[in-house]
Amino acid sequence: MNPEPFLQLDRVIHEKGRLAIMSLLGASAQLAFTEMRETLGMTDGNLNTHLRTLHEAGYIAVTKAFQGGRSITTYALTPAGRTAFTAYINLLEQIVQQTKQK
Repeated sequence: MNPEPFLQLDRVIHEKGRLAIMSLLGASAQLAFTEMRETLGMTDGNLNTHLRTLHEAGYIAVTKAFQGGRSITTYALTPAGRTAFTAYINLLEQIVQQTKQK
């Protein structure tokens, strides 16, 4: 088995919580913090930490606005985030195919 694909996995995305966030955002144009928190079953602090890491990597964009007199924060994949996520998924597919060949 060729270990190279495993070494190329994006460590920012590979962590379980961040992979879940990227998958969720990959399937949606944008999502509010509360929607993600409820869907993923994460605590505010845990979700916030993962979102900060993804934002610092340039993978997600953050938008803050007021709606109905309340502050709402939404998140979306950036073009770089979508590219990185697609590359990550393609690499996983390579790993799966490599495993199936055994």
